[in-house]
Amino acid sequence: MKVSVQSVKELRDRTNAGVLDCNRALMEGGGDIEKAIEILRQRGVATAEKRKDAVAAQGIVESYIHHTRHIGALVELNCETDFVAHTDEFKELARNLAMQVAATSPHFITSEDMPNEAGLDPQVVCLLSQPYIREPGKTVKDVVTETIAKVGENIKIRRFARFELGVQG
Repeated sequence: MKVSVQSVKELRDRTNAGVLDCNRALMEGGGDIEKAIEILRQRGVATAEKRKDAVAAQGIVESYIHHTRHIGALVELNCETDFVAHTDEFKELARNLAMQVAATSPHFITSEDMPNEAGLDPQVVCLLSQPYIREPGKTVKDVVTETIAKVGENIKIRRFARFELGVQG
């Protein structure tokens, strides 16, 4: 089956996946863009699962300061190599995570970090469980997994801090 250039372009625009990956997914999905998106998503999950134990010791610290200058956040985002740390996809993820922290004020990275007796809702207090502010149909973990699939390396949120003018703690 031959896939049209327009279909590949549309899938690429919607997913930011590589041209060859889009072409393969469209061929597997019989030319159906929605099926191809699901195929790419599954591949991303598989890539993230394979890479989850890889050491992520490189990375960046990204900041976000709200336009009012009353709220700010810092995020340390790690990956496997310095090369990936300097890619646009990785830097954009770091920036968006800092914005997420500033907007939602999470307390923990994962639900495993929560004390058992806390009785808190992980979707509220755990960064990776929160709905992603730019696409509420996805969680922050989904967005990180998608980026892992794009860059081909493990990505870990090491730590974050949120600052709000006049608020302590």
